[in-house]
Amino acid sequence: MKKLVQLFALIFLLSAAILFALDRLNATQGYSGENVLNIYNWGDYIEPELIDQFEKETGIKVVYQTFDSNEAMMTKVEQGGTTYDIAVPSDYAIAKMIDEDLLIPLDQSKIPNVKHIDPRFLDVSFDPGNKYSIPYFWGTVGIVYNRDLIGGDAITSWKDLWKPEYKNQILLADGAREVMGMSLNSLGYSLNETDEAKLQEAKRNLMELTPNIKAIVGDEIKLLLANEEAGIGVVWSGDANEIMSENDKLDYVVPSEGSNVWFDNIVIPKTAKNVEGAHKFIDFMLDPENAAKNTDYVGYSTPNKDALRLLDPEVAEDERFYPGEDVTDKLEVYENLGKEMLAHYNELFLEFKMHSK
Repeated sequence: MKKLVQLFALIFLLSAAILFALDRLNATQGYSGENVLNIYNWGDYIEPELIDQFEKETGIKVVYQTFDSNEAMMTKVEQGGTTYDIAVPSDYAIAKMIDEDLLIPLDQSKIPNVKHIDPRFLDVSFDPGNKYSIPYFWGTVGIVYNRDLIGGDAITSWKDLWKPEYKNQILLADGAREVMGMSLNSLGYSLNETDEAKLQEAKRNLMELTPNIKAIVGDEIKLLLANEEAGIGVVWSGDANEIMSENDKLDYVVPSEGSNVWFDNIVIPKTAKNVEGAHKFIDFMLDPENAAKNTDYVGYSTPNKDALRLLDPEVAEDERFYPGEDVTDKLEVYENLGKEMLAHYNELFLEFKMHSK
């Protein structure tokens, strides 16, 4: 009897170990089936309560995983070892995924809440007709500045950054497209310029900015600006919003010449197993009440015009983060310029970085 009890105990322990291992495998590799939805998103980029609400309303179990770069996300989708029903790439990554046949066309009849999206943010160059993607959040690249530190008038233009009085005052985000785009825009050119003469002019223009550059940095730019380690920073609007919440002396402007407008959109990868559930999730997130709740949590700009009406007026009417058409008409998305041209942008940017040290 004792041996029998020991045998049953061993079987129980082995079964528990197998179940635990399978659970860990599912958490890593993703479940599949019509009652499960595997979502792949940026970290801390959704209100957690909305996942619970979606599960209760639909009976669909959500498995939520995160990535920290578009490149990491695309690699996982391309490899196909993990099944994702929903992903949230940025604009240029969407164009690349379309070119590489990694996305499923959306069935618009199953997403009636798309009617709540502001038409300004639909039918953009990286996905004409929104055949493959629906806007999730959007924002701009612009300038954060501390008038107490820099003195003088408000900054309104990219050209202002070249003023000699801003010597050793500027922090730049560590991005080739952002910095080269800033220089191109300041010269009146498109931030998607491919003409070699104009690109070389933009690089020379950056070289002239060198005395004003304090550092070219990554995520620490937010802390440095909030702590008043520099008076000016070129940042994304979402970061600007976060920085300004830490220091009320700071302001944010989209320069008058124009700038980048970025989008993170929801897509359905080609390896999706629960396409029906994916459409339900997209439509759920486009419901104005859900979109407003998500916006309050995440803090980025919503493309949902009817959700905007549900936000605190102080947020919804802030033209720094919800600019009017007079500003958005001057904004450009980053186009997929191809590997060779993107490599060339990186080379020009690296030359500038080395010169600014």
